[in-house]
Amino acid sequence: MRLHRLEVTAFGPFGGTVTVDFDELGADGLFLLHGQTGAGKTTILDAVAFALYGRVPGARQEGKRLLSDHAEPGTPPKVVLEATIGGRPLRLTRSPEYQRPKLRGTGTTKENAKASLEWLDGVGQNLNRLDEIGEAVGRLLGMSADQFFQVVLLPQGDFARFLRADTEERGLLLERLFDTGRFATVEEWFAARRRADEATISGKRAAVDRVAAQVSAAAGIEAGADADPVEWSRRLVEESREAADAAAAALTTAKQVASRAEATLRAARETRQLQDRAAQARVRLAEIDQGREQRDALAAERDRAVRAVVVAAADGAAERARGTLRRELARVDELTEIVGREHEGAVLLQRISWPDTANDAVTLADAVRGWGADVARLDELIGRDATRRQAHADLDAARVRHAELADADRAVSDRRRRLPGEIEQCEIRLSGLRELAAMVAHRADQLDAAREKVAAAEELGRVRALHTAASERNEQARGAHLDARELLADLRERRIAGMAAELAAGLGDGDHCPVCGSVDHPARAKPADGAVTKADEDAARTAEQARARDAEVAAAALTELEQRVRELSVKVGDGDTGSLAAALRAAERAHDEARAAAASEPAVAQSLSSLRAEAEALAGRAQELSAELAALGQRIAGDAERLADLDREIELAVGPEVDLRARRDRIEALAAAANALRDQRASASRAATAAADAAAHAESAAADAGFADLDDARTAVRTQGRVDEIDAALTAAREDRVRAEAVLADPAVVAAVAADPVDTTVAEAEHVAASTARDEAMRIATAADDRAAKVEHYADALHAEVQALGPALRRYEELAALAEVVAGRGQNARKMSLRSYVLAARLEEVALSASVRLRRMSGGRYEFVHEDGAGPRGKRGGLGLDIRDDYTGVVRSAKTLSGGESFLASLALALGLADVVAAESGGLVLDTMFIDEGFGTLDADTLEAVMGVLDELREGGRVVGIVSHVDEMRQRIPSRLHVLRGREGSTLEVMAG
Repeated sequence: MRLHRLEVTAFGPFGGTVTVDFDELGADGLFLLHGQTGAGKTTILDAVAFALYGRVPGARQEGKRLLSDHAEPGTPPKVVLEATIGGRPLRLTRSPEYQRPKLRGTGTTKENAKASLEWLDGVGQNLNRLDEIGEAVGRLLGMSADQFFQVVLLPQGDFARFLRADTEERGLLLERLFDTGRFATVEEWFAARRRADEATISGKRAAVDRVAAQVSAAAGIEAGADADPVEWSRRLVEESREAADAAAAALTTAKQVASRAEATLRAARETRQLQDRAAQARVRLAEIDQGREQRDALAAERDRAVRAVVVAAADGAAERARGTLRRELARVDELTEIVGREHEGAVLLQRISWPDTANDAVTLADAVRGWGADVARLDELIGRDATRRQAHADLDAARVRHAELADADRAVSDRRRRLPGEIEQCEIRLSGLRELAAMVAHRADQLDAAREKVAAAEELGRVRALHTAASERNEQARGAHLDARELLADLRERRIAGMAAELAAGLGDGDHCPVCGSVDHPARAKPADGAVTKADEDAARTAEQARARDAEVAAAALTELEQRVRELSVKVGDGDTGSLAAALRAAERAHDEARAAAASEPAVAQSLSSLRAEAEALAGRAQELSAELAALGQRIAGDAERLADLDREIELAVGPEVDLRARRDRIEALAAAANALRDQRASASRAATAAADAAAHAESAAADAGFADLDDARTAVRTQGRVDEIDAALTAAREDRVRAEAVLADPAVVAAVAADPVDTTVAEAEHVAASTARDEAMRIATAADDRAAKVEHYADALHAEVQALGPALRRYEELAALAEVVAGRGQNARKMSLRSYVLAARLEEVALSASVRLRRMSGGRYEFVHEDGAGPRGKRGGLGLDIRDDYTGVVRSAKTLSGGESFLASLALALGLADVVAAESGGLVLDTMFIDEGFGTLDADTLEAVMGVLDELREGGRVVGIVSHVDEMRQRIPSRLHVLRGREGSTLEVMAG
């Protein structure tokens, strides 16, 4: 992977657009990235990471706010990266999620993250979806975001922590860098398979125990099998079968005894039953002889009832005829009453009599015809009266409408008189509002100026306080820097003075003296008390450089605050805080007044337009009302004259105050009642004749049947049910006699009567005892047979469960032992899980690769030692990492290294890890990498060795970017990218070597 060009806009501290040409900057393979604290050095690395993965390293991602605070409102943050990855040139463009001002109104709205990938070689389809871009970058780089952050953006602080971490923390980082998911899946598969097989074994064992308990329950013994459950179950089967055979033999004997007792009881009961039948027959014959007189009376009653049947039919017909006559006469009386209610009807009734005659029918018919003619005449008058009534209703409605129109005309006239004054007032108010609305922009500018002055006054007070504090810090920093410089100069002089002793301390026998070249050292210089060593001088120089940076930072901060005080003083002018606040309040009131006028102006203008439109509409409405009132008045006068003529005509025809409809309905009802009365009188005459004929026929039928008179025949009448009851009683008596005589003549009964009386008590008792013994034997035999069948069934099931358990148990024991080894337990001597073993192998590769560079940078003194033993107190093993010191031959903890040594070890570890991760990612060549900080802890010789290793890294066209504050690095590395901090945001300065 090689970076070519980076463009950053509104991202982090960069308010505008900055561009980095990595091809130019890294032409000689090494460049320096430096600048003040907070200027944005790390943001350059974040931009590279964001372009590739859509996220930034470490805790900065949690803030989720990448939009620059210095950017102009509405400017979208964007990162554009051109690079060659996996041999393919491409351009990545990303914009993070951010909040932008709303296009309408106030407030902000969320803008979603966007991205695009353009293939610069023209091969393949360009991408715009975030997920597709992420998959393409991951495929080309062959590493995750976390791996990239570790092996391309080498964070020395992270590797120093990794160097000193315990095995658990080190394991977590290695798991994040190396994909051990497949090995974890293997561990989980073994654990899950073991749990599943364990559950299966438990289920099979539970099945064996359950079936053994069923065998025990079937055999009727307490639960609990022998060591060999199969043999134990077979023994129980044999015992249960023997018990069933014995119970079957006892049942056969009991059945034979019960059968003999049952036959004896059956014979005794048959003899006793025949004797009882003979006694019952003799009793029945006696009862029949005693009821002979009663049966004779019943026979006589039946004969009279049969003869009265014909008479009863004729009498019933006569009664029905009399009922019909009564109903017909009642209807005649009802109709007569209805007709007589009217005067004309009463006069008609006086002309007729009862019984009905032919003249009476003619009289009624003539009256009905006359009344029908009256109804026809009244129908004609009713039609004309209806027309008159509707005309009166229409005239009344027209008069009401005339009154409504007159009221509306008066209301329109009143409104037209008031409208001119209202229109004039509205025009005056609208003119005033328009004058105020025209001043909104001007008063808004006045308000903004007043607010800026008040804010500037407040800011000026705060900045002056900061300026005072910054001035004090600047004096303190300058004093500390001068003290550090004096101390460094003093130490250098003292070290030079004692340089002979320092050189003598490094001489061995036979070594050449660096001053005179002699190999003899008869009088080596001794260090004086309080002699200064090189480490003392280096520490003083580091402290002096730190104080110099502090003084530079303090001076820059003071200069910035002084400039800010001058700018704010110009904005505030001569006004004090109170006068500025009062001016702000007055400007706010004036601005609110103008805004309110501008807001009210449309409504008032609309009101004026409405009033003018209303005036025009009312003028037209007044003309319409005037014309309608005149036309309606003429119509009312004409209709009133025509109705007066019609009223006079009807009054002359029927008289005043007459209800024609009621009169017509009354005459019509009277005619209908008279017509019905005529028909009913004829029907009643016919009913009287039929009733007289039916009564004469009934008297004749009684005499013909042999009764004294009709009343005698009525007393002989019986219902059919009574006759059937008498026949049944006579027939039953005859049949009972026949049956009783037949029983007494039966030979079996005759023989039983001749024998002695029989008592069945003894036979019944013997039969009950034999039956009870048989039933008990049957119950015992059935239970024994069922028990034997169940014991045999469950014994077979137990044998099958035991047979199935054996192979499963052997497979489970083998799998459990293997799962223990994979999990780092059991026969695993190192107590390392499969995943830990893989991580330990990766760490061993890292240690070997890192040792090569560590030996080079430390002058052959140090190398890494990988410890693959088991961890203490249950911690994971194989992740130990120590340092071997070849000067002493001692292997010691990395925590004992000094600051500079820790930096060398961390850098070597980071480079080694980068080699291993790159190799695992398919041998991807990392042509561009960054190393972040840590060089300030090195002395000159060690720094020279480190630079030699970095020179090796850039061999073959690799570009290495170093992020550092160390001044000496600026002298060593001519190609530099300087990040400049400013109030309007950071900028970049490129110095290519």
